[in-house]
Amino acid sequence: MNQNPPEAWKVFQIIAEFVDGFEQLSRIKPAVSLYGSARLSEDHPDYQRAEAIALALSDAGFSVISGGGPGIMEAANKGAFKGKSTSIGLNITLPHEQVSNPYQDISLNFRHFFARKVMFVKYATAYVVMPGGFGTLDELAEILTLVQTGKTRKIPIILINESFWSGLLDWFKNSMLTAGTIAKEDLDLIQICETPDEVLKTIFDYYEHRGFEPSAEEQEILLEL
Repeated sequence: MNQNPPEAWKVFQIIAEFVDGFEQLSRIKPAVSLYGSARLSEDHPDYQRAEAIALALSDAGFSVISGGGPGIMEAANKGAFKGKSTSIGLNITLPHEQVSNPYQDISLNFRHFFARKVMFVKYATAYVVMPGGFGTLDELAEILTLVQTGKTRKIPIILINESFWSGLLDWFKNSMLTAGTIAKEDLDLIQICETPDEVLKTIFDYYEHRGFEPSAEEQEILLEL
């Protein structure tokens, strides 16, 4: 006889993940989601750059949301942990790779990628995307799709390390745009930065004439994320 609980009971586990995330993250604004590869070591230049960017964001008053695991996620949490603002880790249960790093003021644990992905988006003032693998591409495609379709508010989407991303961006332009599967303005959703100062300037320039808090209209959009 199958002793596993009925699939319908999983709904309560999913609800619990959303409730816990909403309760803990609703008070950490403004925040920036920063993520990338789990496979880069502490001596890798992109690890060190992620740590420096996270520290600059934290000292500028932004909580930093990352994946809670090793590699770039650890670098992001470490930099934020050293700074003045909150370091948040959205940990995910995986068969391999994901081990929680010790640099988290708020540590949330998820079984479901989709619940975790909502938390990355819902409370983010900006997205900072470091070099990474399939998971990083998944998160990048997610935020681009949500902004493109109006299912979340428009925020800065910043890619770090142009040499890593240039082939993908060329493919967006030369294949997708040429084929008509995206519009020219979709390419404008993405900005490239190299240094912590460039990241801060990009974010502050975007919000220069408005506050970091979502408008009433944007709040309605985020309720249906």
